[in-house]
Amino acid sequence: MKLSSRTRYGTRALLDLALHTRADSPVHLKDIAEREEIPLAYLEHLITPLINGGIIRSTRGPKGGFILAKPAGEINLKEIVEMLEGSTDPVECLVKAKTCPRSSLCAIRDIWGELKIAVDHVLVSTTLQDLAERQKNKAKTENMYYI
Repeated sequence: MKLSSRTRYGTRALLDLALHTRADSPVHLKDIAEREEIPLAYLEHLITPLINGGIIRSTRGPKGGFILAKPAGEINLKEIVEMLEGSTDPVECLVKAKTCPRSSLCAIRDIWGELKIAVDHVLVSTTLQDLAERQKNKAKTENMYYI
């Protein structure tokens, strides 16, 4: 399974929001784009599905920007991936068995089903809060000096 830049950038933008939102103070898209090294024009296209999906909210005005619509601990990666990428099914025959006349006799299809279950488990059990904590830990180790 290969995730598109749409999902990779969208997840990075959401992680940035989780890390930089303070007391309902919106974050500017330009700031996210700079910190995450994502082209602003591309990031602008990713925002709409995230707003429509209820993951982020936007506020207008001079102090406007974007904020998570719910706590980071309530947003899991599966929700994000499906919103930006679509289904996590590795092959079409898992959902539409009739696309392949061999579906009911195919041992490989069983493996693809197991793969989907494993991937979905990791995505569902990982929240933006989990990612934020991992990111903070990586930042701590990056700034450590050894003598």
